[in-house]
Amino acid sequence: MLVAVVAACGKRGSQMRHPRILSGQEAALLVIDVQESFRKVLPDVANLTRNISILVEASKLLAVPVLVTEQYPHGLGRTMAEIAACLGEHRLFEKLHFSCCQAEGFTDAIKGSGRRQIIACGIEAHVCVSQTVHDLIQQGFTVHIVTDAISSRLPRNKEIGIEKMVGSGAVPSSVEMALFEMLGQSGTETFRTVQRLIK
Repeated sequence: MLVAVVAACGKRGSQMRHPRILSGQEAALLVIDVQESFRKVLPDVANLTRNISILVEASKLLAVPVLVTEQYPHGLGRTMAEIAACLGEHRLFEKLHFSCCQAEGFTDAIKGSGRRQIIACGIEAHVCVSQTVHDLIQQGFTVHIVTDAISSRLPRNKEIGIEKMVGSGAVPSSVEMALFEMLGQSGTETFRTVQRLIK
């Protein structure tokens, strides 16, 4: 009997992972409103753009779909140049509502991707990120918030935003945690390439 159980576990290996562990086959990356007008008012803009760029580059390597939103781009500008420069294939949504889920075509696109895990990053934590994350959770998605790739103009607002999202069911994560969960193992060329991105 024990031998049969061990054999079954071996066969099902990848299917036995905890549902809150990210999977490269189940995840999509969502970059929320990282626009030029925020560049001078964010306390950690250099780290923010670096970390989001790493997520974007790694998503290309892992074949993870990327969705990007911009809040009123005519007034707030386009996605920051260093992030826009590394975007490969992606879907872009302009919006006026704070929640991305209210943008025309967004919900259909994310459901149509077949991905049920959403990796959320961007700004601001307590407004557009929070409202989007709450709406995605309400729609049945598992949302991972990458805390070192999310910001607000005031640190306290970032703290409150993250606290509320986690309290509502979001999964707190970091750039390294998210990427290593999707990689699942070391020793591959993809792992080595992602490791170089992080370093």
